Amino acid sequence: MPQTEQPGARDEQDEALYVLTAALLTPAQFPGALGDDFPEACARLGLPPAALGYGLVLGQDGHGARWTVVVGDVSMVAVAIASWDCGMEYALSPAPETVVASLPGWPMALSVAAPGVPAPHDPVPGEDGTGGRAPLVPPAEEGWGPAQRRLGADEIARQWHVWRGQIADEEFLPVPSGNAAKDAEAGPADPPPTVAVRGTSPGTASGAGRREGGADEESGGDGREQTAGTDDSDGSRERTGSARPSPVVRGPVRRVLAEARGYLSAPPPPGRVRSAFATNEARMLRADGPGWSLVARTDDIAFVLVDEEPGEIFPVGRGPELPGLLSALDGIAVRPA
Repeated sequence: MPQTEQPGARDEQDEALYVLTAALLTPAQFPGALGDDFPEACARLGLPPAALGYGLVLGQDGHGARWTVVVGDVSMVAVAIASWDCGMEYALSPAPETVVASLPGWPMALSVAAPGVPAPHDPVPGEDGTGGRAPLVPPAEEGWGPAQRRLGADEIARQWHVWRGQIADEEFLPVPSGNAAKDAEAGPADPPPTVAVRGTSPGTASGAGRREGGADEESGGDGREQTAGTDDSDGSRERTGSARPSPVVRGPVRRVLAEARGYLSAPPPPGRVRSAFATNEARMLRADGPGWSLVARTDDIAFVLVDEEPGEIFPVGRGPELPGLLSALDGIAVRPA
């Protein structure tokens, strides 16, 4: 993997930053590890939610210390990421005047390192220009919580066809209509199936970032070469999940869809609903809220993840209600510029 020596990113130290990866922090696109919406993601890094957002450049200094350099030139970072995704080299070297902050640590996990420098490690608070700030750290790979849930949704969005291919039509959940009386008349549904990931949750199998050359990171947002599944004793990974009934699914899914509908009348903070290009004129839709994440294609189904059901993914069929909801959410979603 080529590294780009970037003089000036930390000119107060007069050291180079060896760039490993970059990410966007904008209302339309930000690492799921950081928050449910754009203002929350900015607050996680101690930044004001600037209208155009920021670019995040992750690398190591000459001593091997981890640094996250925040730059105001979002377009330059976007071009670098697009070039790497296409397998092209791009020397990402932000001008000193575009640097907003140099933050110790990485907010996302990376498995790559710069050659010729010590192994990645966090700077000591109070030393090396940290200003006493504790280093940024990625979400824990173990356990389940808001960050892992969001990273799981990120993973589904990136590998939509893999996850979609695991769901048969009979496994779709009934879509609540939003009308309590109507749903009550329909009577209780049989416990619908869920896709339960064996051994590891989708959040712990996702990662955080892109590396130069367009290859994906193997890491615990955004390690993109890993797939959610289970680690076998021989180290191989399964892509398939297992379906099993869940007697508690209806309540969480109903709540999530109701809260998502609520965004139509009470707009959420920027970035709670985001829309990105998919294929065949469809859009990939992401919505997040307190304790839940939804990922869907506007021409297909939705997947729901909730904090109270660790590692489980609930597929929601289109039915008569979902297409209209997805279309309406897409109408209020933030889109990449």
